[in-house]
Amino acid sequence: MRMRKLLNIIALTLLSGTFALGQGKLVRSEDSFLEKLQERDSVLIGDQLRYGFHLKGVTPETGLMLPDFSKGFMRGDSVEIVKTWTIDTLGAAGSKKHPTSRDLDISLVITSFEEGKYLLPPLSVIKETSAGNPDTIVFKPLELEVFTIPVDTATYQIHDIKGQIRYPVTFSEILPYILAVIGAVLLFFLVRALVIARRKKASPEAVSNDPPYLIALRKLEKYRSDKYWAKDKQKLFYSGITDALREYIDSRYGIDAPEMTTAEIFDSLGHTDVPADLFVDMRRLFETADMVKFAKAFATDEENAAAVPLAVRFVTSTYQVDNKDNEGGAE
Repeated sequence: MRMRKLLNIIALTLLSGTFALGQGKLVRSEDSFLEKLQERDSVLIGDQLRYGFHLKGVTPETGLMLPDFSKGFMRGDSVEIVKTWTIDTLGAAGSKKHPTSRDLDISLVITSFEEGKYLLPPLSVIKETSAGNPDTIVFKPLELEVFTIPVDTATYQIHDIKGQIRYPVTFSEILPYILAVIGAVLLFFLVRALVIARRKKASPEAVSNDPPYLIALRKLEKYRSDKYWAKDKQKLFYSGITDALREYIDSRYGIDAPEMTTAEIFDSLGHTDVPADLFVDMRRLFETADMVKFAKAFATDEENAAAVPLAVRFVTSTYQVDNKDNEGGAE
């Protein structure tokens, strides 16, 4: 913004960067420069350079007019412009907010893609002050020499494109993955332990040291309420009763009742000392349960009311027989 206030730059479309001179003076100057942007001893093809000049003591009211190279910089386009005019302030006289004059660095960025030695066109600028009669300043042209990298054609060989360089993997690079695996394993065992603990808490009978008949009676006690007699809950009602009985039969008689059908269970119970009348009633209870669970039938209120007491009687009767057998054996 300060440069815009300082300079009024007007682009003039003139061939080869020359000016039509006005009534002012023509001044020749040697204050031009050619600087490489790359740190090399010589200029190679494609290198970029700043080509410009210095102006000292430019007052704020001075207007500058620079040549327009949009139609070409040199004949044959052996040297090309990469970036057009750039104005930099090198120093200023007076106060910071209100300088009385400035020293300017005005330049182009050029390059060449052809080897050779070139005399660059002279740069010029028209200075116009508030007093009128603009002065034209022409700067001494400089010489640019461009080199290529020499190739020994006798020993030169074409090689395949090299692949990407693969650096060895360090421990610090794989450490996050190791920690992630260890964390995942610890999390797995933690979740597993919590699940097991919750299951044990939810089903204390599974880890209880109580005898099988007490576990069975405790489970059957849950189904004494008539709230399970509703048609939409009868399946849960009969499943709970028969599951408790199957586990008791498994523990009491060594019959794999949880994995057997009703017919298979009672075929096996037929060889035990279960009383005949109890055997018949129990078989009827299991058949009713099968109808409710698999045939979508509904039991009557009488059957529902008799289910839990019959199951309890079976457990207590067979337990009592077991006790008598044990006592007889002891005698």
